Amino acid sequence: MAEPGAPAGRGGGTATATATRPRRGARGRARRRRTRRGAAPDDVVHETDDGVLLVIPSAGAQAAAGKKRPARGPPARKRRREEERAPAAAPESRAAPASSAGAAQSSWGERLPVELLVRIFEPVVARDGAVPFLCRAARVCRLWYGAASEPVLWQKVSLGFCWGEPGKKRPPPVQKRVLGTVRWLAASRFSLLRDFVLCRWKSHVPFVLEALQDCCPLLASLKLSHCSGVTAEALAGLAARCPRLHSLNLQNSQVDASAVVTFLEVGGSRLRQLWLTYSSRLSAIVAALASGCCPGLRLLEVNTEVKQSSQHFQVPVEQLQAACPQLQVLRLLNVIWSPKASPRAAPAGPGFPQLEELCLATTSYSFVSDGVLQRILHASAQLRVLDLRGCSRVTPQGLQALPCPDLEQLHLGLYGSAGQLVRPARGSALLTGKWRHSLRELDLAGQSFGERDLEQALAAFAQGPAGAALRSLNLTGTKVTLGTVSALLLGCPTLTYLNLSSCRYLPRGMKKAYRGQDALRQCLHRLLTAADEPSAQDTA
Repeated sequence: MAEPGAPAGRGGGTATATATRPRRGARGRARRRRTRRGAAPDDVVHETDDGVLLVIPSAGAQAAAGKKRPARGPPARKRRREEERAPAAAPESRAAPASSAGAAQSSWGERLPVELLVRIFEPVVARDGAVPFLCRAARVCRLWYGAASEPVLWQKVSLGFCWGEPGKKRPPPVQKRVLGTVRWLAASRFSLLRDFVLCRWKSHVPFVLEALQDCCPLLASLKLSHCSGVTAEALAGLAARCPRLHSLNLQNSQVDASAVVTFLEVGGSRLRQLWLTYSSRLSAIVAALASGCCPGLRLLEVNTEVKQSSQHFQVPVEQLQAACPQLQVLRLLNVIWSPKASPRAAPAGPGFPQLEELCLATTSYSFVSDGVLQRILHASAQLRVLDLRGCSRVTPQGLQALPCPDLEQLHLGLYGSAGQLVRPARGSALLTGKWRHSLRELDLAGQSFGERDLEQALAAFAQGPAGAALRSLNLTGTKVTLGTVSALLLGCPTLTYLNLSSCRYLPRGMKKAYRGQDALRQCLHRLLTAADEPSAQDTA
């Protein structure tokens, strides 16, 4: 009921206004809030010559900022009246600017340009990979979703088994979601994909390879690690539909040799790098390479799994040299192999004139001898790395005859090799005398060179500026003496690694590996102290 003397319609009008106006105001504020959050930042990102990104307001934003009028506060009389009526509200009003500043600082991510956010994501992706980082970043907000969707961040992807334990069979609904996710990633993110790694997939590998064929025209490198079920059709489709694919790594994966041969026949002319794991049918792949299907091959590596095989295969050295003249890296690691015999009257092969690295390391029996090395390296004047660990048949005289003037790494350590063979006791000085100017890493672990022979060999590094090149030296199990090591440390100030484990002629407590120049200085101090102790006793 209305008050006496009040207009009949006045109270009703006031009630209606107070009931409807807040709803319209709340709806308007929500609409304005959505507009502000969805608006794109009106900035320009400029990259300087030093690679620094600068966020510069655009001309329109500067003009709008210049035309904006300063906000007017209430009149002084009205402000004093309000303060008198509600004095307790004054502290809250003073704290309001601080809270608004905190809100502005917390919303910096919503105003950050997408280009700058992409540049922030790039080092994280390079370190941790695109998956799962970008998938998680895309769930933060719309801005991060847009930045994480940029194809430039998806150029290198490693897709592991992230839907359960490897080897466990997944129920059909889970398998359907997994395959749907892979298909969506390929279609939505992989348009600029160049390097792809698939790890520990025991099924559905052909499905993944088919998705790459359809959506990744720029694919250049493919690695299948601990995968199985790879078919010849899937590999051949990749070779046919990915014209830039030049690197294939199939190590530790169960791939039939016929599938690899099919891939080489289709896309071998573009192949530059090939990694394989030894199998009983590896000879078929080597024969395909020797037939000339990969004339531009630069790297070839054959390795074994932890369980070694007693079988060995033959390598047609001369045919491989003629078929792959641009080979730069050849690694036959931990496998038993021998060169295929050639007629005595046959001329020498063309060699590997571009070869820079040869690794024949093994822990089992080795057929590598001086003659085998000469057949492989007789034209390799650019060789920089020679790894012959376990090859106990090689002699210093055979190494000195190689046409490699600037060898930088020489590994001759004997680890677990057959002990029945006679090891050379002389000749280490031939090695250091030829390559002391260029050697940076030298491994003589387990060799039987005598004390005097090692003294002459290591003295070459301590004479003049030649020792400045040496960085790493492994003398595990050798007959090196106290004085030889002291002279070596004094003459090689840039040495950063020295392994003296199991050196029988050194004092106790010093037979270990030293890493870093501080540790080597302490080693030298202890060696000099140990050398002075006998003389002090003799004087007494």
